[in-house]
Amino acid sequence: MKAAIIAGSRTPFVVANSAFAKLSAVDLGKEAVRDALARSGLPGSRVNHVVYGTVVSDTQAPNIAREVGLAVLPKNVPAVSVSRACASANQAITGAAEMIEMGYADVVIAGGGESLSRIPITASDRLSRSLVRATKGKTLSQKISAFRGLRPRDLVPVTPAIAEPSTGETMGESAERMAKENGISREDQDEWALRSHRLAASGTRDGRLTQELVSVYVPPDYETVVSGDAGIRIDTSSEQLAKLRPVFDRTFGSVTAGNSSPLTDGASAVVLMDGEKALAEGLEPLGWVRSWAWAGLDPSGQLLQGPAYAAPIALERAGLSMKDIGLMEMHEAFAAQVLSNLQALSSKSFAESELGHTEAVGHPDIERINVMGGSIAIGHPFGATGARLTITILNEMARRGVEFGLITVCAAGGMGFAMVVERR
Repeated sequence: MKAAIIAGSRTPFVVANSAFAKLSAVDLGKEAVRDALARSGLPGSRVNHVVYGTVVSDTQAPNIAREVGLAVLPKNVPAVSVSRACASANQAITGAAEMIEMGYADVVIAGGGESLSRIPITASDRLSRSLVRATKGKTLSQKISAFRGLRPRDLVPVTPAIAEPSTGETMGESAERMAKENGISREDQDEWALRSHRLAASGTRDGRLTQELVSVYVPPDYETVVSGDAGIRIDTSSEQLAKLRPVFDRTFGSVTAGNSSPLTDGASAVVLMDGEKALAEGLEPLGWVRSWAWAGLDPSGQLLQGPAYAAPIALERAGLSMKDIGLMEMHEAFAAQVLSNLQALSSKSFAESELGHTEAVGHPDIERINVMGGSIAIGHPFGATGARLTITILNEMARRGVEFGLITVCAAGGMGFAMVVERR
Protein backbone atom coordinates (compact mmCIF):
# COMPACT_ATOMS: atom_id res chain seq x y z
CA MET A 1 0.00 0.00 0.00
CA LYS A 2 1.15 3.55 -0.63
CA ALA A 3 -0.45 5.32 2.35
CA ALA A 4 2.19 6.48 4.81
CA ILE A 5 1.87 8.11 8.22
CA ILE A 6 4.30 11.00 8.38
CA ALA A 7 3.43 12.55 11.76
CA GLY A 8 1.21 12.14 14.78
CA SER A 9 0.37 13.86 18.02
CA ARG A 10 -2.07 13.64 20.89
CA THR A 11 -3.12 15.60 23.92
CA PRO A 12 -2.42 14.19 27.35
CA PHE A 13 -5.15 11.78 28.40
CA VAL A 14 -6.79 12.82 31.67
CA VAL A 15 -9.54 11.29 33.76
CA ALA A 16 -12.97 12.68 32.93
CA ASN A 17 -14.27 15.56 35.05
CA SER A 18 -10.79 16.76 35.94
CA ALA A 19 -8.35 19.06 34.13
CA PHE A 20 -10.19 19.02 30.76
CA ALA A 21 -13.71 19.20 32.22
CA LYS A 22 -14.45 22.53 30.54
CA LEU A 23 -13.00 21.55 27.16
CA SER A 24 -15.07 19.91 24.42
CA ALA A 25 -13.91 17.14 22.12
CA VAL A 26 -13.63 19.81 19.42
CA ASP A 27 -11.35 21.89 21.64
CA LEU A 28 -9.12 18.90 22.29
CA GLY A 29 -9.18 17.85 18.64
CA LYS A 30 -7.91 21.27 17.57
CA GLU A 31 -4.85 20.87 19.79
CA ALA A 32 -3.99 17.42 18.44
CA VAL A 33 -4.57 18.28 14.78
CA ARG A 34 -2.67 21.56 14.98
CA ASP A 35 0.36 19.87 16.53
CA ALA A 36 0.32 16.86 14.21
CA LEU A 37 0.28 19.18 11.21
CA ALA A 38 3.16 21.22 12.66
CA ARG A 39 5.19 18.04 13.17
CA SER A 40 4.60 17.02 9.56
CA GLY A 41 6.15 20.23 8.26
CA LEU A 42 3.32 20.60 5.76
CA PRO A 43 1.22 23.76 5.39
CA GLY A 44 -2.50 23.46 5.93
CA SER A 45 -3.06 24.20 2.25
CA ARG A 46 -1.65 20.77 1.40
CA VAL A 47 -4.37 18.92 3.30
CA ASN A 48 -7.04 17.45 1.05
CA HIS A 49 -9.43 16.06 3.66
CA VAL A 50 -10.04 15.56 7.38
CA VAL A 51 -11.51 12.31 8.74
CA TYR A 52 -12.13 12.47 12.47
CA GLY A 53 -13.90 10.23 14.92
CA THR A 54 -15.87 10.51 18.13
CA VAL A 55 -18.31 8.29 19.99
CA VAL A 56 -20.41 10.53 22.23
CA SER A 57 -21.18 13.39 19.88
CA ASP A 58 -21.64 16.94 21.10
CA THR A 59 -25.22 17.90 20.26
CA GLN A 60 -24.07 21.48 19.68
CA ALA A 61 -21.31 20.45 17.24
CA PRO A 62 -22.14 16.99 15.87
CA ASN A 63 -19.69 17.18 12.95
CA ILE A 64 -16.48 17.20 14.98
CA ALA A 65 -14.29 16.77 11.90
CA ARG A 66 -15.58 19.89 10.23
CA GLU A 67 -15.38 22.03 13.37
CA VAL A 68 -11.79 20.94 14.05
CA GLY A 69 -10.85 21.52 10.42
CA LEU A 70 -12.40 24.97 10.29
CA ALA A 71 -10.38 26.00 13.34
CA VAL A 72 -7.03 24.74 12.07
CA LEU A 73 -7.08 24.41 8.27
CA PRO A 74 -8.15 26.47 5.26
CA LYS A 75 -11.95 26.71 5.07
CA ASN A 76 -12.08 24.83 1.75
CA VAL A 77 -10.73 21.56 3.21
CA PRO A 78 -13.67 19.11 3.42
CA ALA A 79 -14.19 16.94 6.46
CA VAL A 80 -16.19 13.93 7.58
CA SER A 81 -16.92 12.63 11.05
CA VAL A 82 -16.95 8.88 11.70
CA SER A 83 -18.00 6.68 14.59
CA ARG A 84 -17.19 3.02 15.13
CA ALA A 85 -17.30 2.87 18.93
CA CYS A 86 -13.85 2.49 20.51
CA ALA A 87 -12.29 1.95 17.08
CA SER A 88 -13.50 5.30 15.71
CA ALA A 89 -9.99 6.71 15.19
CA ASN A 90 -9.01 3.46 13.47
CA GLN A 91 -11.98 3.93 11.15
CA ALA A 92 -10.77 7.47 10.47
CA ILE A 93 -7.25 6.26 9.67
CA THR A 94 -8.40 3.47 7.35
CA GLY A 95 -10.81 5.88 5.63
CA ALA A 96 -7.94 8.30 5.07
CA ALA A 97 -5.73 5.50 3.76
CA GLU A 98 -8.45 4.45 1.31
CA MET A 99 -8.63 8.00 -0.08
CA ILE A 100 -4.89 7.95 -0.69
CA GLU A 101 -4.91 4.44 -2.17
CA MET A 102 -7.68 5.45 -4.58
CA GLY A 103 -5.77 8.55 -5.63
CA TYR A 104 -8.50 10.84 -4.31
CA ALA A 105 -6.15 12.61 -1.89
CA ASP A 106 -2.46 13.11 -1.27
CA VAL A 107 -2.63 14.35 2.33
CA VAL A 108 -5.34 13.49 4.87
CA ILE A 109 -5.52 14.20 8.60
CA ALA A 110 -7.22 11.49 10.66
CA GLY A 111 -7.81 10.75 14.31
CA GLY A 112 -10.41 11.31 16.97
CA GLY A 113 -11.36 13.07 20.16
CA GLU A 114 -13.60 12.50 23.14
CA SER A 115 -14.82 14.50 26.11
CA LEU A 116 -16.47 12.18 28.58
CA SER A 117 -16.67 15.12 30.96
CA ARG A 118 -19.30 16.64 28.69
CA ILE A 119 -21.70 13.80 28.05
CA PRO A 120 -24.93 15.24 26.62
CA ILE A 121 -27.86 14.83 28.98
CA THR A 122 -31.26 14.60 27.29
CA ALA A 123 -34.88 14.72 28.44
CA SER A 124 -37.40 11.89 28.58
CA ASP A 125 -39.62 11.32 25.55
CA ARG A 126 -42.69 12.69 27.36
CA LEU A 127 -40.90 15.85 28.47
CA SER A 128 -39.38 16.31 25.01
CA ARG A 129 -42.81 16.13 23.37
CA SER A 130 -44.21 18.57 25.93
CA LEU A 131 -41.39 21.04 25.25
CA VAL A 132 -42.07 20.86 21.52
CA ARG A 133 -45.80 21.45 22.07
CA ALA A 134 -45.00 24.38 24.36
CA THR A 135 -42.92 26.08 21.66
CA LYS A 136 -45.94 25.92 19.36
CA GLY A 137 -48.27 27.49 21.90
CA LYS A 138 -49.32 31.04 21.05
CA THR A 139 -50.55 32.03 24.50
CA LEU A 140 -49.18 31.48 27.99
CA SER A 141 -52.13 29.20 28.76
CA GLN A 142 -51.38 27.04 25.71
CA LYS A 143 -47.71 26.82 26.64
CA ILE A 144 -48.51 25.78 30.22
CA SER A 145 -51.12 23.23 29.15
CA ALA A 146 -48.46 21.44 27.10
CA PHE A 147 -46.96 20.16 30.36
CA ARG A 148 -50.17 18.70 31.79
CA GLY A 149 -49.94 15.02 32.49
CA LEU A 150 -46.21 14.99 33.17
CA ARG A 151 -45.13 12.89 36.12
CA PRO A 152 -42.03 13.35 38.32
CA ARG A 153 -40.25 10.47 36.60
CA ASP A 154 -40.64 12.29 33.27
CA LEU A 155 -38.39 15.04 34.61
CA VAL A 156 -35.45 12.70 35.31
CA PRO A 157 -32.56 13.43 32.89
CA VAL A 158 -31.59 10.68 30.45
CA THR A 159 -27.89 9.88 30.09
CA PRO A 160 -26.41 8.09 27.04
CA ALA A 161 -26.78 4.32 27.16
CA ILE A 162 -23.65 2.36 28.05
CA ALA A 163 -25.27 -1.02 27.42
CA GLU A 164 -25.50 -3.00 24.21
CA PRO A 165 -28.93 -2.21 22.71
CA SER A 166 -29.29 -5.78 21.46
CA THR A 167 -28.50 -7.48 24.78
CA GLY A 168 -28.75 -4.88 27.55
CA GLU A 169 -25.28 -5.94 28.72
CA THR A 170 -22.63 -3.32 29.45
CA MET A 171 -19.04 -3.75 28.30
CA GLY A 172 -17.96 -4.23 31.91
CA GLU A 173 -20.52 -6.97 32.42
CA SER A 174 -19.33 -8.61 29.22
CA ALA A 175 -15.71 -8.43 30.38
CA GLU A 176 -16.79 -10.05 33.66
CA ARG A 177 -18.54 -12.84 31.80
CA MET A 178 -15.54 -13.35 29.51
CA ALA A 179 -13.27 -13.64 32.54
CA LYS A 180 -15.47 -16.39 33.96
CA GLU A 181 -15.97 -18.27 30.68
CA ASN A 182 -12.29 -18.12 29.73
CA GLY A 183 -10.90 -18.85 33.18
CA ILE A 184 -9.12 -15.49 33.59
CA SER A 185 -8.26 -15.07 37.26
CA ARG A 186 -8.48 -11.91 39.35
CA GLU A 187 -4.77 -12.23 40.10
CA ASP A 188 -3.84 -12.33 36.40
CA GLN A 189 -6.04 -9.33 35.66
CA ASP A 190 -4.49 -7.30 38.48
CA GLU A 191 -1.01 -8.33 37.38
CA TRP A 192 -1.70 -7.10 33.84
CA ALA A 193 -3.05 -3.83 35.19
CA LEU A 194 0.02 -3.37 37.39
CA ARG A 195 2.22 -4.06 34.38
CA SER A 196 0.36 -1.43 32.39
CA HIS A 197 0.93 1.24 35.05
CA ARG A 198 4.58 0.35 35.59
CA LEU A 199 5.43 0.37 31.89
CA ALA A 200 3.53 3.61 31.30
CA ALA A 201 5.33 5.20 34.23
CA SER A 202 8.65 4.08 32.79
CA GLY A 203 7.76 5.40 29.33
CA THR A 204 6.82 8.73 30.89
CA ARG A 205 10.00 9.03 32.96
CA ASP A 206 12.32 8.34 30.03
CA GLY A 207 10.36 10.59 27.64
CA ARG A 208 9.12 7.98 25.18
CA LEU A 209 5.45 8.58 25.94
CA THR A 210 5.75 12.32 26.44
CA GLN A 211 7.37 12.58 23.01
CA GLU A 212 3.97 12.04 21.40
CA LEU A 213 2.17 14.67 23.51
CA VAL A 214 1.27 18.31 22.96
CA SER A 215 0.83 20.34 26.15
CA VAL A 216 -2.61 21.88 26.59
CA TYR A 217 -3.03 25.33 28.11
CA VAL A 218 -6.44 25.26 29.73
CA PRO A 219 -8.74 28.27 29.27
CA PRO A 220 -9.96 30.70 30.37
CA ASP A 221 -6.82 31.98 32.09
CA TYR A 222 -4.41 29.52 30.40
CA GLU A 223 -2.39 29.31 33.58
CA THR A 224 -3.08 25.60 34.03
CA VAL A 225 -0.88 23.54 31.71
CA VAL A 226 -1.49 19.82 31.23
CA SER A 227 1.61 18.14 29.85
CA GLY A 228 1.32 14.50 30.91
CA ASP A 229 -1.14 11.61 31.13
CA ALA A 230 -2.95 11.88 34.45
CA GLY A 231 -4.15 8.31 34.99
CA ILE A 232 -0.80 6.57 35.43
CA ARG A 233 -0.47 5.29 38.99
CA ILE A 234 3.25 5.23 39.74
CA ASP A 235 2.66 4.09 43.32
CA THR A 236 0.12 1.31 42.79
CA SER A 237 0.88 -2.26 43.83
CA SER A 238 -0.54 -5.75 43.70
CA GLU A 239 -1.73 -5.32 47.28
CA GLN A 240 -3.57 -2.10 46.50
CA LEU A 241 -5.21 -3.54 43.40
CA ALA A 242 -6.29 -6.63 45.32
CA LYS A 243 -8.19 -4.45 47.82
CA LEU A 244 -10.55 -3.05 45.17
CA ARG A 245 -14.04 -4.54 45.06
CA PRO A 246 -15.48 -6.04 41.87
CA VAL A 247 -17.78 -3.61 40.07
CA PHE A 248 -20.02 -5.72 37.85
CA ASP A 249 -20.47 -8.84 40.00
CA ARG A 250 -19.89 -7.81 43.58
CA THR A 251 -20.14 -11.36 44.95
CA PHE A 252 -18.22 -13.55 42.52
CA GLY A 253 -16.67 -11.02 40.14
CA SER A 254 -13.07 -10.13 39.29
CA VAL A 255 -13.33 -7.00 37.10
CA THR A 256 -12.54 -3.90 39.16
CA ALA A 257 -11.88 -0.23 38.53
CA GLY A 258 -8.20 -1.06 38.92
CA ASN A 259 -8.03 -3.59 36.08
CA SER A 260 -10.26 -1.57 33.73
CA SER A 261 -9.58 1.50 31.62
CA PRO A 262 -10.91 4.76 33.10
CA LEU A 263 -13.33 7.21 31.50
CA THR A 264 -11.02 9.73 29.87
CA ASP A 265 -10.85 13.02 27.96
CA GLY A 266 -8.36 13.46 25.13
CA ALA A 267 -7.70 13.70 21.38
CA SER A 268 -5.21 12.42 18.85
CA ALA A 269 -4.34 12.92 15.18
CA VAL A 270 -2.08 11.54 12.48
CA VAL A 271 -1.12 12.96 9.09
CA LEU A 272 -1.30 10.45 6.25
CA MET A 273 0.28 11.10 2.86
CA ASP A 274 1.00 9.35 -0.40
CA GLY A 275 4.27 7.73 0.61
CA GLU A 276 6.00 8.08 -2.71
CA LYS A 277 5.26 11.79 -2.83
CA ALA A 278 6.41 12.17 0.77
CA LEU A 279 9.75 10.56 -0.06
CA ALA A 280 10.09 12.68 -3.19
CA GLU A 281 9.71 15.77 -1.00
CA GLY A 282 12.33 14.57 1.44
CA LEU A 283 9.87 13.60 4.19
CA GLU A 284 10.59 10.47 6.21
CA PRO A 285 7.39 8.62 7.13
CA LEU A 286 6.92 7.29 10.64
CA GLY A 287 5.54 4.18 8.99
CA TRP A 288 3.35 2.74 6.29
CA VAL A 289 -0.07 1.12 6.37
CA ARG A 290 0.41 -2.48 5.28
CA SER A 291 -3.07 -3.95 5.80
CA TRP A 292 -6.10 -3.95 8.09
CA ALA A 293 -9.20 -5.98 8.85
CA TRP A 294 -12.50 -5.67 10.70
CA ALA A 295 -14.45 -8.42 12.43
CA GLY A 296 -17.97 -8.60 13.79
CA LEU A 297 -19.27 -10.97 16.48
CA ASP A 298 -22.62 -11.71 18.06
CA PRO A 299 -22.77 -9.26 20.99
CA SER A 300 -24.42 -11.93 23.12
CA GLY A 301 -21.25 -14.02 22.87
CA GLN A 302 -17.67 -12.91 23.50
CA LEU A 303 -18.38 -9.22 22.93
CA LEU A 304 -14.76 -8.02 23.21
CA GLN A 305 -13.06 -10.92 21.44
CA GLY A 306 -13.05 -9.24 18.00
CA PRO A 307 -9.26 -8.72 17.81
CA ALA A 308 -8.67 -12.48 17.88
CA TYR A 309 -10.75 -12.73 14.70
CA ALA A 310 -9.49 -9.60 12.94
CA ALA A 311 -5.75 -10.10 13.54
CA PRO A 312 -5.32 -13.26 11.43
CA ILE A 313 -7.18 -11.63 8.53
CA ALA A 314 -4.97 -8.53 8.66
CA LEU A 315 -1.85 -10.71 8.83
CA GLU A 316 -2.96 -12.78 5.86
CA ARG A 317 -3.68 -9.66 3.83
CA ALA A 318 -0.23 -8.38 4.72
CA GLY A 319 1.38 -11.64 3.60
CA LEU A 320 2.77 -12.14 7.08
CA SER A 321 2.41 -14.38 10.12
CA MET A 322 2.52 -13.49 13.79
CA LYS A 323 6.18 -14.54 13.83
CA ASP A 324 6.96 -11.49 11.69
CA ILE A 325 5.48 -9.03 14.19
CA GLY A 326 8.11 -7.21 16.22
CA LEU A 327 5.76 -5.10 18.39
CA MET A 328 2.07 -5.23 19.21
CA GLU A 329 -0.28 -2.62 20.65
CA MET A 330 -3.53 -4.11 21.97
CA HIS A 331 -6.15 -1.73 23.34
CA GLU A 332 -6.74 -2.46 27.01
CA ALA A 333 -10.43 -1.88 27.64
CA PHE A 334 -10.19 -4.41 30.47
CA ALA A 335 -7.39 -6.71 31.56
CA ALA A 336 -9.88 -9.58 31.21
CA GLN A 337 -10.43 -8.66 27.55
CA VAL A 338 -6.69 -8.48 26.81
CA LEU A 339 -5.95 -11.83 28.44
CA SER A 340 -8.98 -13.47 26.77
CA ASN A 341 -7.81 -12.35 23.34
CA LEU A 342 -4.22 -13.42 23.93
CA GLN A 343 -5.52 -16.77 25.15
CA ALA A 344 -7.61 -17.19 21.99
CA LEU A 345 -4.72 -16.23 19.71
CA SER A 346 -2.57 -18.87 21.43
CA SER A 347 -5.23 -21.57 21.20
CA LYS A 348 -5.12 -24.25 18.51
CA SER A 349 -8.70 -25.28 19.29
CA PHE A 350 -9.88 -21.69 18.87
CA ALA A 351 -8.05 -21.49 15.54
CA GLU A 352 -9.64 -24.72 14.36
CA SER A 353 -13.20 -24.11 15.54
CA GLU A 354 -13.50 -20.35 15.01
CA LEU A 355 -11.03 -19.48 12.24
CA GLY A 356 -10.78 -22.67 10.22
CA HIS A 357 -7.01 -22.74 10.73
CA THR A 358 -4.95 -25.79 11.57
CA GLU A 359 -2.54 -23.96 13.87
CA ALA A 360 -2.87 -21.26 16.50
CA VAL A 361 -2.38 -17.71 15.27
CA GLY A 362 -0.04 -16.97 18.17
CA HIS A 363 1.09 -13.61 19.48
CA PRO A 364 4.44 -11.91 20.13
CA ASP A 365 6.23 -12.50 23.42
CA ILE A 366 4.54 -10.57 26.21
CA GLU A 367 7.66 -8.38 26.46
CA ARG A 368 6.80 -7.00 23.00
CA ILE A 369 3.14 -6.24 23.70
CA ASN A 370 2.10 -2.80 25.03
CA VAL A 371 5.71 -2.06 25.92
CA MET A 372 4.82 1.35 27.39
CA GLY A 373 1.65 0.25 29.08
CA GLY A 374 -1.82 0.59 27.65
CA SER A 375 -5.25 2.08 28.06
CA ILE A 376 -5.66 0.83 31.63
CA ALA A 377 -2.90 3.21 32.71
CA ILE A 378 -2.76 5.82 29.94
CA GLY A 379 -6.52 6.21 29.60
CA HIS A 380 -9.19 5.61 26.99
CA PRO A 381 -10.94 8.56 25.33
CA PHE A 382 -13.19 6.44 23.13
CA GLY A 383 -12.73 8.33 19.87
CA ALA A 384 -9.00 8.97 20.30
CA THR A 385 -7.49 5.66 21.39
CA GLY A 386 -7.00 4.16 17.93
CA ALA A 387 -4.73 6.97 16.76
CA ARG A 388 -2.89 6.92 20.11
CA LEU A 389 -2.06 3.25 19.56
CA THR A 390 -0.85 4.06 16.04
CA ILE A 391 1.42 6.90 17.15
CA THR A 392 2.80 4.93 20.09
CA ILE A 393 3.71 1.82 18.11
CA LEU A 394 5.27 3.69 15.18
CA ASN A 395 7.49 5.77 17.47
CA GLU A 396 8.64 2.67 19.32
CA MET A 397 9.21 0.73 16.10
CA ALA A 398 11.55 3.52 14.98
CA ARG A 399 13.44 3.43 18.25
CA ARG A 400 13.87 -0.35 18.16
CA GLY A 401 14.37 -0.76 14.43
CA VAL A 402 11.29 -3.00 14.13
CA GLU A 403 9.96 -3.68 10.64
CA PHE A 404 6.37 -4.84 11.33
CA GLY A 405 3.90 -3.92 14.05
CA LEU A 406 0.34 -5.00 14.84
CA ILE A 407 -2.44 -2.86 16.34
CA THR A 408 -5.67 -4.39 17.68
CA VAL A 409 -8.81 -2.83 19.14
CA CYS A 410 -12.04 -4.27 20.53
CA ALA A 411 -15.18 -2.19 20.19
CA ALA A 412 -18.78 -2.12 21.32
CA GLY A 413 -21.24 -4.02 19.19
CA GLY A 414 -18.97 -7.07 19.06
CA MET A 415 -16.51 -5.49 16.64
CA GLY A 416 -12.78 -5.99 16.35
CA PHE A 417 -10.03 -4.25 14.42
CA ALA A 418 -6.46 -5.11 13.46
CA MET A 419 -3.90 -3.19 11.41
CA VAL A 420 -0.40 -4.11 10.29
CA VAL A 421 2.02 -1.19 10.02
CA GLU A 422 5.55 -1.28 8.71
CA ARG A 423 8.73 0.73 8.50
CA ARG A 424 10.62 0.62 5.22
